[in-house]
Amino acid sequence: MQNESSLGPAGHFSDAPTGGQPVSTGGPANGTAAQGASNGGQNGQPQGQPRAPRPRRATARFMLSHPLHILSLGFGSGLSPIAPGTVGTLFAWASFAAFSAKLTVIEWGILIAVGFVAGIGICGFTADRLGIDDPSPVVWDEIVAFWLVLVMVTPASFTGQLWAFIVFRFFDMVKPPPIRYFDRRLKGGFGIMFDDLVAAFFTLLVIALWRMSV
Repeated sequence: MQNESSLGPAGHFSDAPTGGQPVSTGGPANGTAAQGASNGGQNGQPQGQPRAPRPRRATARFMLSHPLHILSLGFGSGLSPIAPGTVGTLFAWASFAAFSAKLTVIEWGILIAVGFVAGIGICGFTADRLGIDDPSPVVWDEIVAFWLVLVMVTPASFTGQLWAFIVFRFFDMVKPPPIRYFDRRLKGGFGIMFDDLVAAFFTLLVIALWRMSV
């Protein structure tokens, strides 16, 4: 018996016997599928996979959209277009000066400990909303870390606190080893907070060595 597939036009079914089953030979449907696969692979994006969200810009409107953003962005200090980390550290210095007479060392210690633990979630939340692993406008990590430095060096003159500020900013910006190692390996809110804590540790180490040498 002759297969009915032999009666079809070219490009639809083949003439080869196939046990009564028609076989497609790359007609228009297959061409369309191939074209769709080609289009799906454009721009290096596999077909069927969602595109990664584009990073958002931290603005005053973004900050006011959620209370946690206000904290993570340092009450607006992280929105500085120039050196937001430095401006955030200056905010930490100013706030420490404003409350140092009202809080005891133990109260500062509790505030710093709670600020670090809470900062893991706070900074991670804002970083996730911005679509960036470690956004520079997020300065809560600098604030908590520099509070720790100031508490540990107190009592200190203005000049002493200024040197603490300079040394801390050096370690936080340059990130010499092992700070760079932690900055690259640790991600999320914990990574954002921890590398500044290490920068604070090295700042205190340098200050301690300086005090021992004079």
